[in-house]
Amino acid sequence: MAFIKNAWYVACWSDDVKEGELFHRKLLDEAVVFYRKQNGEAVALQDRCPHRFVPLHLGKIVNDGVQCAYHGLEFDCTGQCVKNPHGEGKIPAAARVRGYPVADKHRMIWIWMGDEYADPAKIPDYSVLDIDSGYKTSFGHLNVPAHYELMGENLLDLSHITYVHDGYLGSPEQVGADQELVEEGDHIVCNRWMPNISVPGIFDMLYRRDGKPVDMWTNMRWIPPSNFFLDTGVHEVGGKREDYGWYYGVHILTPETERTTHYHFAAAMPAGTDLPPEADKKFREMRRYAFEMQDMPMIDAQQAAIGDSDFWSMKPVLLSIDAGPVRMRRSLERMLKEEAEKNAAKPPAAGNRPTAAKVSSPAETVAN
Repeated sequence: MAFIKNAWYVACWSDDVKEGELFHRKLLDEAVVFYRKQNGEAVALQDRCPHRFVPLHLGKIVNDGVQCAYHGLEFDCTGQCVKNPHGEGKIPAAARVRGYPVADKHRMIWIWMGDEYADPAKIPDYSVLDIDSGYKTSFGHLNVPAHYELMGENLLDLSHITYVHDGYLGSPEQVGADQELVEEGDHIVCNRWMPNISVPGIFDMLYRRDGKPVDMWTNMRWIPPSNFFLDTGVHEVGGKREDYGWYYGVHILTPETERTTHYHFAAAMPAGTDLPPEADKKFREMRRYAFEMQDMPMIDAQQAAIGDSDFWSMKPVLLSIDAGPVRMRRSLERMLKEEAEKNAAKPPAAGNRPTAAKVSSPAETVAN
């Protein structure tokens, strides 16, 4: 299974990894266990004891390490076995598990699963989610039974909101919207401008509350390999961007397997947004409903139709709205090829796993 390994991926929300508890997930088809040291720093290890392959998450935390539940072998935060309670206690050289660089940043646990240096500077900027950002935030997670590229296409091509999300995020007049594709380094930005349209339900509920037409924009940024940042909002026809007529949407896709994806999503409203509790609750419900009940059936159907076939071998018909998704697919193909060529050219790696500068801090509270 081909995944880009030398990149930062979101493993979970920071709040998922609690002090004194083991948390586990499959990421890029590898089982990983997470925990926090006594000082609050997050740790990620391969979730498989090398002795009899029992998952380490069935064990317990001992002295900032993990003790296997089956025979009591203990592994430190680097993955090295530091205690063998049997016989004379000799520790075999092969008694170690992979340790992964992690970063606790923007209220998320990021993991690097490749063999190159894990540069913290390459973590995407999602500072709008930080506790001290001033934004009003909400968070969620779904496990989606589809390849992450299909989900990425769904996010990068928002022309579908006219049909899939009509009445929620879309309206009929959006279908002919002007679209612009911009490349900024390795980022792809798809911008849509929709003047004088019927106000979509979510914006009418949150901001307008008058049913009058609006000008609307959706600007979606792709940050490879699987991170997205949406700037979307409305204002009165012919007006200017207003303080509380918009929000930022965070959409992050982490492959679990070739056919399943961890989808972390969040919204950040500008400081001062004053929503009644019932409207705030409705906003969260509508955003989740839009994907879970409207997008997901489309993506599930796509995945079922494609099956194990190569996407391009099925000769998809391409429209003007596909410029962003096609550019994303070609970029991912190039990145996979370049990574494979680098791996083929380098000598066998020594040691355990790559290191990373420390970007870890005690868990912050995430309000779900």
